[in-house]
Amino acid sequence: MPLKLTVLDQTPIHEHRTTATAAGTSVELAMECDRWGYHRYWVAEHHNSIQFAGAAPEILLTRIASATRQMRVGSGGVMLTHYSPYKVAETFALIGGLFPGRVDLGIGRAPGGSHLSAVALAAPGNVLQHDHFPQQAAELCAFIRGDFPAGHAYSALSCNTDASSMPSLWMLGSGGGSSTLAGQLGMGLALAKFIAPKTCSPAIFQHHAEMYRRSTVTTTPPRLVALAVICAESDEEARLIAGTAVYRKMMAGGKRERLLSPDEVQRRYKLMSRHDQDEFDNTLSDMVVGSPETCRGKLQEIATEFGCEEIGVVTVTHSLENRIRSYELLANAFGLSDR
Repeated sequence: MPLKLTVLDQTPIHEHRTTATAAGTSVELAMECDRWGYHRYWVAEHHNSIQFAGAAPEILLTRIASATRQMRVGSGGVMLTHYSPYKVAETFALIGGLFPGRVDLGIGRAPGGSHLSAVALAAPGNVLQHDHFPQQAAELCAFIRGDFPAGHAYSALSCNTDASSMPSLWMLGSGGGSSTLAGQLGMGLALAKFIAPKTCSPAIFQHHAEMYRRSTVTTTPPRLVALAVICAESDEEARLIAGTAVYRKMMAGGKRERLLSPDEVQRRYKLMSRHDQDEFDNTLSDMVVGSPETCRGKLQEIATEFGCEEIGVVTVTHSLENRIRSYELLANAFGLSDR
């Protein structure tokens, strides 16, 4: 079966754009990706960021769904620890009714921001001191599917979903804990190799499939592996453009800066210690970077290794033009629009 490509959009704030206007770039890119033949378009959730602008995926994905026609559209993902599962379920049941058969609900347990933003999101309550995510995820699935057991406190509540409007359920994760929970709940698993490239292994999918088969869901366990990808006309150009994403990842948790241009990254690289240069080079090698031919070969190799028929593509660049071009070159390399 031909490899499917999915966009995982973090809504980066490109040069000459502001936080207020950055969401428009996601709509612009999504319309092109719909035309090029991408399978899904997922938007991420980040808070209090000067690099990423997608604070409300449920709003952004609805706008994107209305501007596109073919792709599935969803969240990649809603950071469920901040929210009521019932509220999230009702919201996505409504979106699913507006765009039948096209909506994916992906969730994650990461905060998507700083501790302060988590405190503000929890106000006037307090940030949960214990891990309630497994319970939240189970309740979310039960609300969407309408399968709370009789006698459960929430069994009388309904989200009014049916087969056509019910969103597909996914969990984002990078380790065994997420694969266990996603499998037990009969959820698809999106493995975030772009976040944890060293620890994400095919064994995680194998474990997910085993847990999934033990759940009450009878379909084939959905899965995709999400990778950081930069595609350009040549390997050399792609490596230069990728410097923006590499430097951003190296500096995560440090000084707050907007996305740097490739030229500025190269200037700073020359001033780095040898240790930091090695870290930069290793981070770059964990990404899929190169010409269309190079990227196609690497993506097919990883898909085979992980037993996947779908790859999620995360592309962060300084300029919007380079980002759009990267997705276009990938689509052409895989002949997506010809399928």
